Amino acid sequence: MATSRQVEVEGRELKLTNLDKVLYPKSGFTKGEMIDYYAKVAPVMVPHLSARAVTLRRFPEGVEDTSSAFFEKRCPKHRPKWVKTASVDAGPHAGKIDFCVCDGLPTLVWMAQLATVELHPSLAKARAPKRPTVLVFDLDPGPPADVVDCCRVALRLRDLFGHFGVQCFAKTSGSKGMQVYVPLNSKKVNYDLTKPFAKAIAQLLEKQTPDLVLSKMKKVEREGKVFVDWSQNHQSKTTVAVYSLRARERPTASTPVTWDEVAAAADSGDGKTLVFEADAVLDRVEKHGDLFAPVLELEQELPEL
Repeated sequence: MATSRQVEVEGRELKLTNLDKVLYPKSGFTKGEMIDYYAKVAPVMVPHLSARAVTLRRFPEGVEDTSSAFFEKRCPKHRPKWVKTASVDAGPHAGKIDFCVCDGLPTLVWMAQLATVELHPSLAKARAPKRPTVLVFDLDPGPPADVVDCCRVALRLRDLFGHFGVQCFAKTSGSKGMQVYVPLNSKKVNYDLTKPFAKAIAQLLEKQTPDLVLSKMKKVEREGKVFVDWSQNHQSKTTVAVYSLRARERPTASTPVTWDEVAAAADSGDGKTLVFEADAVLDRVEKHGDLFAPVLELEQELPEL
């Protein structure tokens, strides 16, 4: 593969550089292969990024060189003119920041060209930054707990919400854990409602099974437990995008999974069935379409606790 080339993506001119640079040394996965993955997954990924402020996590020297990696909230000034931005309050210290907004294939390819391995969108759309479209639980296992333990907690969340007639959807984090999304898509909600609600659910799960679930952030207490991170439900926080690659040893991605797959992993104890690298994700999209599509459309209300 040529190390650089000029391409046209949906009428937009882009220069792609360092295409043969290895970003994942353990697997030999190159920047060119990463750009190709994002170009192919764009039809299902872009709708989950569109209209949202996106934080880029860039690895210019590859995923093992964490000293050169950085999170980038402010959209780079050297961006093409056609890359959209959104001015969003990033907290009391940062103030208003012009974030990148990924509204199409050209922008996603441009982000990948910047060695953006991970994309982390806001839970709210930029035009209504205080109104999340989803409620999220980030399930983070403390070794020796693993993704199988996360599956068991995820199933309890599914059953708990199902009791109220509310649907939720699971995805792997692409790293060690899982996330469970509860679509809301309602003008009635804001973070002042979703964050304490998520905290109350996490505390309930911890009260029921204190040996397995932790709702507090103290890392010293996490050994062998699943931390149910409710704090992601906050205006200044972001959660890794569905279909985003992760900076792990191999090019694994945050992948939507069916509840049958979650239950099968919980029953078998085999968490490897829920590890998907770039090629496997594309195969799944071809077979299943976007398993996370309902998260964008389904309108639901938070149940009364």
